[in-house]
Order: sequence, then structure tokens, then C-alpha cells
Amino acid sequence: MNAPLSRRKKLLLGLSSFILPILIWCCVSYLPFIWHPQVQITDSGSVPYLQVGSRVDKQFFYQEAQNAVNQHQQPPQGKLVNPIYLPAPHEVAKALVTSFTTPPTQPDSPWLHQSLWHSIKIVFTAFFISSLIGIPLGILCGFSPSISRLTEPFVEFFRYLPAPAFGALAVAILGINDAPKIAIIVIGTLFQQILIIANTTRMVDRGLIEAGYTLGTNKFKSLMHVVIPAALPDIYRDLRVLLGWAWTYLIVSELIGTTSGITWFITQQARYQNFDNVYAAILIIGVIGLLTDVILMKMGQHLFKWKTGA
Repeated sequence: MNAPLSRRKKLLLGLSSFILPILIWCCVSYLPFIWHPQVQITDSGSVPYLQVGSRVDKQFFYQEAQNAVNQHQQPPQGKLVNPIYLPAPHEVAKALVTSFTTPPTQPDSPWLHQSLWHSIKIVFTAFFISSLIGIPLGILCGFSPSISRLTEPFVEFFRYLPAPAFGALAVAILGINDAPKIAIIVIGTLFQQILIIANTTRMVDRGLIEAGYTLGTNKFKSLMHVVIPAALPDIYRDLRVLLGWAWTYLIVSELIGTTSGITWFITQQARYQNFDNVYAAILIIGVIGLLTDVILMKMGQHLFKWKTGA
């Protein structure tokens, strides 16, 4: 069996998991011989339809430059670049700062932090509603075979229905504000949550349950004092994973009803080809998700000290 990693080695490996993709990104962005399939025009020369600042395929540029040389005319000038949809790391870093400090181009558009906060409220509201139903129902399904047979066949069926398919119905019933967005996230996470928590509850050591019955507990007391305390650390860990699914459904749900939230910001920036802002917004979502998971992990370590790996 492999020896456990030291704390320092864990930290170094964890940092490397972020540093390596960034290094690859930097290589692709700053080393022209790796990719750079386009040329950004700096001087159109004798080719009038090549506008300064535009990007053209590298082969097309070389062909036009060679034609100009063959005709004894001034060839166009340019520099090798990547497509506009792949900005360099420093451009994304700059956009990340300016998105929070520079007012939106359109007067009626929200700031990035306003869009982000709006989306955060939707995600956590929807996940709270989903957990309010999914946790107790999942525990009951995992504890009682009768409730399991009554509930899980329909849940198994319903979880295969794509949540975005209910978008039009949610808008018709709940209106065009945030309610249909919350409903889509709930639909997307609730049924998965019930099945996962039910399976986690079934993993409780049967020896503990039998020991409780031997000491005179009934089913209700066994559920409250044996099954739930034993399953709670693993259920908590399941919820951390399921919260990531809620963020995934957020992107789909925010395309429904009113235009708001981080998805609206990303869509607008992509429409005007501000891809540095698009990457900045996507990275912010990842950072918030990671920080949330780390905070929940630390909380779990304090709440469930008796459970190894909680």
C-alpha cells in the first residue's frame, strides 16, 4: 500500500494541478511556433482589403504577401496571433480586474459583480429547496424498503428527463423572473440527490443497526439515533458534489425567462467578441465553486470529527 502523502507534498501537488494548465495556456499564447494559426494585420501594404487590426489565416496572409512581392508592390505586414476566442492569460487577468472597476459599456447593463451575486443567490436558493426535499426523502428511501419501492422507480424515470425541457412550462407557470430558473435547478438536482443519498444511507454498517435493535430501539429511534448520525458525514460529502451540479444547471436555467445573471454577462460579452471578459467570468465561477467547496470541506472536518475523511 502506498504511504500517505505529507502535508507539504499534498500542497505542492495541489498547486501543480493549477500551474500546469496555466503553463500550457501560456505556451500556446506566447510561443508562436506552437500554434498561432492567424496573422494580425499591422500594415495592409498594397492589399487594400486587409484592414489593420483584422486577423486572417496564416496561409492566406503568406499567399497575399507573396503575390504583392511578385508584382513588385509593398507586401502586407503582420504578427502571428491566436484566434480571437483564445486570449492570452495577461489579457484575461486584465479583464478580470477591469470588469470589477470599469462601468459596463451599455448604461442599462449590470456590473460583473452584480450579475455574479444574482447567480449565486439563484444557485443557493435552488439547492436549499432541493436539499430540503431530497435529504429527508433520500434517507427514508435508504432506510425503508417500502418507501424505496414506492418512490425510487418514479425518481429513476424522472431523472432521465432533461431539466431544460421544462423551461417553457416553468415560465408559463412561474412567470419570467427568477422562479423558473430556480425550478430548473431544483429539477436537475433533486432526483439525483434522492438516489445518491438513498444509496449512501444503505451503506451504513448493518452491524450498528442490529446492535441498536439488540439494545431495545425501535425503527424510529434506530433511524434517528443510529442511521442518520452514521450516514450524515457521507451525505454531507454527497451534497458538496451535488452543489457543483447546481452550478452546471445554472448556465442553462439563466437562458430562460428574464435576461440576468452571470450567463447573461457571458452571452453579451461573447456577442461583442470580448472573449477576455468571457474567460474572466467563467474563471470567477470556478473560483467561487472551489472556495465554496473548500469552506464546506473545512466545516465538515469540524462537524464530523469522528468520521475519517469527512
